Amino acid sequence: MSNNIYIEYRFTVKPKEPASDILIAELGEAGFESFVEEDDAVLAYIQKNDWSKNILTDIQILSNTNFEIEFDYKEIEQENWNATWEQNFQPIIVDDVCMIRAPFHNPIAVEYDIVIEPKMSFGTGHHETTHMMLQHILKLDVKNKTVLDMGSGTGVLAILTAMRGATNIDAIDIDNWCYLNAKENVERNKMDFISVYEGDVALLKNKKYDLIIANINRNILLADIPAYVQSLNKDGVLLLSGFYTEDLEMITQKCVELELKFEKNLERNNWVAAKYVN
Repeated sequence: MSNNIYIEYRFTVKPKEPASDILIAELGEAGFESFVEEDDAVLAYIQKNDWSKNILTDIQILSNTNFEIEFDYKEIEQENWNATWEQNFQPIIVDDVCMIRAPFHNPIAVEYDIVIEPKMSFGTGHHETTHMMLQHILKLDVKNKTVLDMGSGTGVLAILTAMRGATNIDAIDIDNWCYLNAKENVERNKMDFISVYEGDVALLKNKKYDLIIANINRNILLADIPAYVQSLNKDGVLLLSGFYTEDLEMITQKCVELELKFEKNLERNNWVAAKYVN
């Protein structure tokens, strides 16, 4: 995997908010895998094999006259992306008890110290959706629970549930790079009992969980919620994120149709992380 060739886009965005969040969401749906936010720009990465010169055709915000967005792109090898990430990645602390840091950061005294090297994977805790999902997990009693982290990226959410006492945990991502990276991070945090799989909801057949976490995007969630509900134990919890405030009604309607109850949601810069129970 170290020889993977990626295309790096550099977008300069004015004004940066909320345009950068909208841009990242639209690029994610177009197949871009990873993002680095700088003070005045957004760097976006997609594997060369998944790229074409018309990849930005359906990125609607680029034609929005309320924002000034310019871009260029180039080929980049994975090692160079790692160097870019290391220059920009700062540790974060969630609710004063959970630290997400890189191997080269010094630890501090917190209850949950998670070491993540994301490489090309999503899930450092910096993005609003990951941050809010971490907050949800910190409020849940997961001791001895069975957990699914769907679209696991770096595996950070699965790792936090393990640190909080969950004992039977699956982490699934459709992307091979994320699968390999999650395995590395699970080992790095000495949580080898987390099972990491490459695939999609087809892997959920005949599986049951007390907690299902899915931080993906609106369209995939809407398609896959029925499979999540089918795999959710009685009195189970479903945490969903990766969508905007305006999408919450649509997501909730789908869950209610399947007899889940909306309990609450967190909101951060127009991103939402919602909690449902059955």
